[in-house]
Formats: sequence, C-alpha cells, structure tokens
Amino acid sequence: MSEFPAAPSASTDRQRIITKPVMAWASWDWGSAAINAVMTTFVFTVYLTSDLFGDKDANSVVLGNGLAIAGVAIALLAPVTGLRSDAGGRRRFWLGVNTVIVAVLTAACFFVFPEPRFLILGVTLIALASVFSEFATVNYNAMLPQISTPSTIGKVSGFGWGMGYLGGILALAIVLFTLVTPLFDWAGASEAGALNLRLVAVFSAVWFLGFGLPVLFAVPEIPGESGGPRFTILQSYAELWRRVVALARKDRHTVFFLLASAVFRDGLAAVFTFGGIIAAGTFGFPLQQVIIFAIVGNVVAALGAMVGGLLDDRIGPKRVIIGSLVGLLVAGLGVFLSPGAAGFWVFGLLLCLFVGPAQSSSRAFLARLAPVGQEGELFGLYATTGRAVSFLAPALFAASIALASPHVAEAQRYGILGILAVLLLGLLLLIPVRAPRHGPTPLERGL
Repeated sequence: MSEFPAAPSASTDRQRIITKPVMAWASWDWGSAAINAVMTTFVFTVYLTSDLFGDKDANSVVLGNGLAIAGVAIALLAPVTGLRSDAGGRRRFWLGVNTVIVAVLTAACFFVFPEPRFLILGVTLIALASVFSEFATVNYNAMLPQISTPSTIGKVSGFGWGMGYLGGILALAIVLFTLVTPLFDWAGASEAGALNLRLVAVFSAVWFLGFGLPVLFAVPEIPGESGGPRFTILQSYAELWRRVVALARKDRHTVFFLLASAVFRDGLAAVFTFGGIIAAGTFGFPLQQVIIFAIVGNVVAALGAMVGGLLDDRIGPKRVIIGSLVGLLVAGLGVFLSPGAAGFWVFGLLLCLFVGPAQSSSRAFLARLAPVGQEGELFGLYATTGRAVSFLAPALFAASIALASPHVAEAQRYGILGILAVLLLGLLLLIPVRAPRHGPTPLERGL
C-alpha cells in the first residue's frame, strides 16, 4: 500500500490544531459557501424563479426538474469520480479542475438576462455547477484524513463546517448590501437589465475561486496505486459494485452508516431549505427579517459545528450525532408548538445550533472508517447515498401540509412534523450502527 505524508504527532497536534494545511483546506469551504448560500439558496435561484422569466410556478418547475436531473447525475457519477481519483493519485488535481469549472459556470450566469428565453440557460448553468461542485466536494472531503490526526479529525471537520457557514454569512452580507439592497449608489447596483443580480454571479465565482485555490498549494497530492489497475468508466462501475459488496461483507456497519446518514442528512438540509419558508409563511416574517434570521442562524450553526468538533474528538462522532439529532427533535417540536415569532427565534436558533455538529461529525465519522487510498471512493458513496433519498424530507414536508389542510387553518406549520419524521428515522437507523474506533484513523494505522 502506498504511503501518505506523515501526519503531525499527537503532541504537536494538540498544540497546533489550526495548521497551514487546515487553514487552506477550510478556505475552500469558506469559498464554496458563496455558491451554496448566494447562488442556490437566497439570491440567484430566486431571480430565476421570479416573474422576470414568466410564470413563477412554471419557472419553479423548470428549476426543480433541472436540479433533479443534476441530482441523478451526481448519484450515478460521484462515487466513480472518487474511485478514479483515488486510484490515479489525482485527488488534488481533480479538486482543482472541478473548482475552476464551477467558477466558470457560475460566472457565465452573468449572461442570463431577465427574459423568458434565458431561463433554460440559467437553470442549465446552475444544474451543471451543482454537479461539478459535488464532484469537487467528494475530493475535498476525502482530504480530511490527510490534514488531521486521531485527536483532531473531529475538530478539523467542525472547523471546516464553521468556516463554510461564516463564509456564507459574509458573502451574503456583501451581496445584500452592495448589490441587492445597496447601502450606497454605484453603477453595479443598477437594476436595469437586472445588472445587479447578474453581477451576483460574477462576485460568487470570484469569491469561490479566490478562496478555493489555496488548498491546491498547501495539501500534497496523494500517490497513485503503483502498478495498480486503471479503469475505464464502465469498468469503474463494475469495480465499484465489487467493492460495495466486499464492504458490506467485511464491514456492514459502514454501509449501515451510509444509509442512516443519507436519511438524517436529508432532514438536516430540509431545516435550512424550509426554515425561511416557515418563518415567512407561518410566523409572518418579512423578507428582511428572514435574511437577518438566516445570517444569525448561520453564525449559531458555525459555533455549533466548532463546539461539536471539539466534543467529537472527546466522546466520538456517533454520540455527537445522536445528541444533535435528539436536540433537533426537541427544538423542532418547540418551533411547531410556538404561538408566535419569539418562539420561532428561540427554537429556530436551537435548530441551527444542532445542525452544525451533526453535519460535521457525520463527515468525521466516515473519515475515521475510510481505508487508506479509498477515501474518495467512500465519500463518493457518501454523496450518492445522500442524493438517493433527497426527495424524502421535501415529500414528507408537502404531505404533512396536504394532510393537515382540510382540518386546520395554518397547515404549513405541520410541514415541520414531516421534517422531524425524517430526522427521527435517521436517528433510529443510526443507533444500531457500531461507532468507529476512537483512536488512530485507518490512514495513520496504515490499513
């Protein structure tokens, strides 16, 4: 088995958690937040589904279908890209290539003018950017064991998630106060031809590229499998299936974790996806207050991810995830039972607090399980399983509202119960899964 660069010693690691490679690695998370928070959540997709492109409902259907097709592509291709980058020793190379592709696709959204004939172009660019962003994330996540040690893997993962949240907050604030609702007059804030909203795409691309490149210079490339096989695309699928079957026979708990995490991660994503909708529709928040809540919520989530990372290395990732999911269930019930906006602020921020640790420790959990040279493959499966059930929380959210509509006046509130059902299912699936060894990662054990 090929040797990786030696990790820092445990004693050095305890003194220096935030090293140069860790900072460069987390910088990529900081930069990618502009794509996630600005382009796909709060600004550009809202622009695409507005009446500038025709009927809002029809635009939403087009966007939804485009992202669904992208999700299928990710589910089919993500594990294969991870497998091939591991075998070829080109993890850093493909992270760089995919990062540049995402930046270019994002910048090209500048040419999506506010006319119905440009809708398909905009949706296509966003969908393609999401595909290549997921490919990049597979290789990015697989780097985690390279830059951490047994006593820091949870802290480093939490630090990365925290940087991502904080980067999204700052990027969103810059966009909000310079382009969307500018605090001062300047040419780029012009609404003529939606120039200000199209410049959001240019800003996001530059932000992502600028903060995403340092990792390529600070983290070394992995060695390839000397004399090992080189797979074609079709051969990669056959090899991947062989390895999944072998993994299930050798360590079925890893497969069980992939399944459990797919379910509860879908619930975690839904907390943010539908949080703003519930704030506005059920609790009457105006748009400005929704954005303010989103910013505060991301700050709380970042702090939660970092604290969760510290706990991860002390008590193990499984306990952190279970504690976070229980906290989410309690906080979610609090939101459901809250009569007014004050209750939403309290319990909604508690939801944000527990989302971060669950996300961070889920990544650390898998990193502790990944055999040397197969990190990209496993994180590809991690991406695939997550996408495989990505319909679950939205479907239960909508179904809960539909079932409640004939009986109550404010049916949207009941969508919260659908999200909580997904989180509960994920918790129940996780409980039987064996926790990873609380000690050296496979990378450091040389397995």
